[in-house]
Amino acid sequence: MTTIARLLSEAGEQIPIREARLLLAHALGRNTAWLEAHRDDAIVAEDAARFAALVERRAAGEPIAYLTGWREFYGRAFRVTPDVLIPRPETELLVDLALQKVGAGKTARILDLGAGSGCLAITLALERPAAQLCAVDVSAAALSVARENAERLGARVEFILSDWFAALPPQTFDLIVANPPYVAAGDPHLERDGLRFEPAQALTDGADGLTAIRHITQQAPHWLNEGGWLLFEHGWDQADAARALLAAAGFEDIGQWPDLAGILRVSGGRRAVRSNALAAGRNSQ
Repeated sequence: MTTIARLLSEAGEQIPIREARLLLAHALGRNTAWLEAHRDDAIVAEDAARFAALVERRAAGEPIAYLTGWREFYGRAFRVTPDVLIPRPETELLVDLALQKVGAGKTARILDLGAGSGCLAITLALERPAAQLCAVDVSAAALSVARENAERLGARVEFILSDWFAALPPQTFDLIVANPPYVAAGDPHLERDGLRFEPAQALTDGADGLTAIRHITQQAPHWLNEGGWLLFEHGWDQADAARALLAAAGFEDIGQWPDLAGILRVSGGRRAVRSNALAAGRNSQ
């Protein structure tokens, strides 16, 4: 007789036992607490085979989130597929900073560049229900996942198929957030840690990792209201480049913020506000 305890023990020889519990709970449609309470229960052959297939895929490096179809972000469960980047805990810093820029009750307009699973736009829409959220992505498949998440979580977000700003109708925003592809081509991490299973276009620009950041910082001032903010995530070694690009684009009050590991992970700046005297002078010309 094959029991739950035996299956977990055998799986533990291939993958960490914690992961084995998560995958078995998923295969059985239960939770891990239920598994502990039923360790000696027999398991039918069909369920055992389903679990074995999941273990094999995990042992080959496929991320847990793709195997279960879910990843938690900012306290909510988001549906994920291989069409979208798996939400990372460090990206929650971008949410925290955005919420600081848009106070509770404010009717701000917010743009999320590179929606992916929708975790950023949906979280901001739920945390700031008075705000208007727009999110774009170049991938129709990713937008399908994002729309599903928004509907399930009850978030009001406008999703647009667009290569960054390209397909947006003329408008301006109070805040732009982005988690663009910033891994440089040839970075060994692209072939490790499960990244090889994630969509390449969401991870790397195929160049130095700064192509998208350059484009966003150069174009964002045209889409921001005066005094509006741009915030974006970047790589561990890109803080200096990010600051320089923001300065070159004319942003003021440039700031950089570390993640929980102490790595500068998010950079941003505010579009300059013209003084009344300067504005009047230009209008009189």
